[in-house]
Parts: sequence; C-alpha cells; structure tokens
Amino acid sequence: MHLRQILQFIRNTMKQIFMLLGLAVVVSCQDKEIANQDFIKTELSVIEETIHASIGWAKNKDFNLLYSVIANDSGYLEVSPKGRITRGFTQFKKNETFWGNPDFKAKGYEIRDLVINLSEKGNVAWFFCVLDDMNEWKGEPANWMNTRWTGVLEKRKGKWLIVQMHFSFPEE
Repeated sequence: MHLRQILQFIRNTMKQIFMLLGLAVVVSCQDKEIANQDFIKTELSVIEETIHASIGWAKNKDFNLLYSVIANDSGYLEVSPKGRITRGFTQFKKNETFWGNPDFKAKGYEIRDLVINLSEKGNVAWFFCVLDDMNEWKGEPANWMNTRWTGVLEKRKGKWLIVQMHFSFPEE
C-alpha cells in the first residue's frame, strides 16, 4: 500500500467511527427522552391515584388510606370553603370525629378537568380540578358540587404526599 492509500483508508475509517459515535449519541438521547417520558407518565399516574385516595377514602371511612396520602407534619395546610383553615396534621386529624361519625355518609365523588403539573426535578406536583363530593349528614344531602380544588404534593422518601389543598365554591 502506498502512503496515499493508507491515509485514505484512515480518513474513511475515521469518518465511519465519527458517524457511528454520532448515531450512538442520538440513540442515547432518544433513549433518555423515552425514559423521561415514561418516568413522567408513571409519576403522573401515581399522583392521580394519590389525589383520588385523598377524597375516595371516605366511602369506606378508610382513615389509614387517608393518612397515608397526607403529609404527617406541621407544614400541612388546607383551606376549605368559607375560610376554614387547617394547619398541620394534628389539627387535620381532629376532623376524624366528624368524618367517623355514623351520621356522615360519603355517597361518591367525581373529579373533572384534572390537570397535574410536575416540577422539573420531579419531586413536587400541583393540580387543579373540579370536584363533586356527594355526602349525607343525618340522611340529608351535604354535597360540595362544582367545587374548585387545587393542591400541592411533594415526593418524600419515594411516596407522593399532599402538603396543601384549597377548596372553593364558584360564585353563584
């Protein structure tokens, strides 16, 4: 082989190596994007389950389910219609007397227009929806219809917990 042929062979080989490296980078980036989309889809699904658990527990008065999705600390915050504010898990848990009363019966709920956003780091989420919460108190309807519901969740030790909720009724 002459020097010119050897140099041409090296150039062609280098071009092929760079093309393969470029292709590997593109495939790697695509794999990461697909993995990221799968991660987001999974997280959003778990967050949605958590949101449903925080309202759906009432049907069977499953307090263990409720307490498993609410932040168990003094930073928990809930704002209810008419301005009632619950600060901290201890105060939140005092509602058990009302919810556990046999005169209170959850009949069902519907969540509409649920929008969940996930932070860039994937450890904080916030949501908005419209909630119909159908209940009875002493046999009489005690419903929250067309209730605007927003909330914030934080992923702690691998588990999504609600750290803040706000409920309001639209003006009639």
